[in-house]
Amino acid sequence: MPTLGAIADDFTGATDLATTLVARGHRTVVAVGPDSITDGPGRTAVDDADAVVIALKSRTAPVAEAVDSSLAALRALRAAGCRRFYFKYCSTFDSTARGNIGPVADALLDAIGERRAVVVPSFPATGRTVYRGRLFVHDELLDESPMRHHPLTPMRDSHVGRLLTPQTTRPVRLVGLDTVRAGAAALTAALDDPGLADALVVVDATEDEDLRTIAAATLGHPLVTGAAGLALGLAGPRPDAARVPAASNPGDPGVVLSGSASSATRAQVAHARARLPHRALDLAALRTDFDAAVGELVAFARACWQRDPRRPPLLYAVGDLGDLDGSPGAPALVERALAACATRLVAAGARRLLVAGGETSGSVITALGVRTLTIGSPIAPGVTWARAACGNENDGRSVDVALKSGNFGATDIFTEAWSALA
Repeated sequence: MPTLGAIADDFTGATDLATTLVARGHRTVVAVGPDSITDGPGRTAVDDADAVVIALKSRTAPVAEAVDSSLAALRALRAAGCRRFYFKYCSTFDSTARGNIGPVADALLDAIGERRAVVVPSFPATGRTVYRGRLFVHDELLDESPMRHHPLTPMRDSHVGRLLTPQTTRPVRLVGLDTVRAGAAALTAALDDPGLADALVVVDATEDEDLRTIAAATLGHPLVTGAAGLALGLAGPRPDAARVPAASNPGDPGVVLSGSASSATRAQVAHARARLPHRALDLAALRTDFDAAVGELVAFARACWQRDPRRPPLLYAVGDLGDLDGSPGAPALVERALAACATRLVAAGARRLLVAGGETSGSVITALGVRTLTIGSPIAPGVTWARAACGNENDGRSVDVALKSGNFGATDIFTEAWSALA
């Protein structure tokens, strides 16, 4: 029975956290929404797990919707036996002026009867660090990085406290790196200070060892919040826990579905276009005749498999900034189109899907009717292969999926990720 329950605000973040938990010895299941662990096969998978991560699509949802879905996830995790909880958000603190990080953290604390929680977005393995309360992306401050121009959550301040304060009813405080470096006992004492009793406490961390110290100092906290890096300090009961084997075989058809507009993904698309067959989404065609436009993309992918199944086709929304469509409905149309491509391609024989973009990943997994994911071979920090049993018209068909945050992965990930399945 699981004791650790996590709530992730998007699907890529859920697999990111689950990958770290598996590496630390937790048998981990990713559940697609709270209903996936209350009955059916998901219930059995959860009973055999040490940790459960519920994947939500709440990062950019309306605040009330994000809070409601997070509280529903908390109730499901409690019913499954979890007694300690982890609210997982992106290491670039993706949010708007109103939320959803602060409102969800407040609601979770209130629901479990706690007053305080740490806020730890650092994940040094992916270049995200916090120093003096300011969030860095590699060597750049967050607001000077490409995240400043994110189409959904433009981040125009690097100070985590200033970002969080308008989102929460609690005071926001900072514990600096010098206290963290003094060790777990010193940090525990600092966090137990009465002045922090009702606060959301941003904690500096620039190295993995800092995250391990924070994890050790918060072992008694019923709720922690942060990126996946904080899980580096959460040792599980199965240090030699095996990852699940791949569902596919070498040479099985695969496809890359890229809906992200991030600078990292655009570089990955550019690299892949020089090496893989590719087709860009035509938003005008999708608006005119959605089914016909999706059908053309699916036919293109199937033709690519016939020519060479070892070279997965790339279907992408944004190759460079000139491809961005500023119309309000464009992101939703991209998600819907790539999700439709995924369901038709799995029905046509795809057994390997690499999906780029948190919102796109959520749409694809939902469209495929996946209820739970079990973690397989790692690809890169924050990115892993997972085994998924599809529902809907692909009922019971197992496929390998990799859900990649737009900002994660090396430039060659679209061409090299497949070797991890060999």
